[in-house]
Amino acid sequence: MDIMSLFILAAGLAMDAFAVSICKGLAMKKATVGKAAVAGLWFGGFQALMPVLGFLLGTQFRRQITAVDHWIAFVLLAAIGANMIKEACSDEEEIDDGSLNFKEMFMLAVATSIDALAVGITFAFLKVNIITAASIIGIITFVIAAAGVKIGNIFGTRYKSGAELAGGVILILLGARILLEHLGIL
Repeated sequence: MDIMSLFILAAGLAMDAFAVSICKGLAMKKATVGKAAVAGLWFGGFQALMPVLGFLLGTQFRRQITAVDHWIAFVLLAAIGANMIKEACSDEEEIDDGSLNFKEMFMLAVATSIDALAVGITFAFLKVNIITAASIIGIITFVIAAAGVKIGNIFGTRYKSGAELAGGVILILLGARILLEHLGIL
């Protein structure tokens, strides 16, 4: 996977964290740089950790699945992307109090990084340098989530569904690209 694709993938994966960060910022009376950094560290840290865990899982099964790995990557990325698009189009509103307490942030960080775990599994099949990939994903997510807190505090939920929709489309397109490259079409 080339570096540009990795940056695009990282941005797509960060969109769930961005949407949640916007909600956090919206619920805060005052979103300081410190609060934005805390949210960024939670989301960026878990977005970096989960692909590594997925990669470790994926390497255990690589030999058995090599013939269909591109299909697995496509299906996982398409499913994650479709779910993000579904959430973006949903009318359900989540209520948030802006708290950055350990229990809530841990649950949110895990919930928004499950897709990164699945991507990590595909990295094992694609022979991606996991340290580089996880670092880029973590840093991009940190920046986007921290910005989301500030943006949410300033602008509100206006951009939440658009961010999730864009992230979903990006993941589906990356999955399709992986599939088409392995089939020799691209």
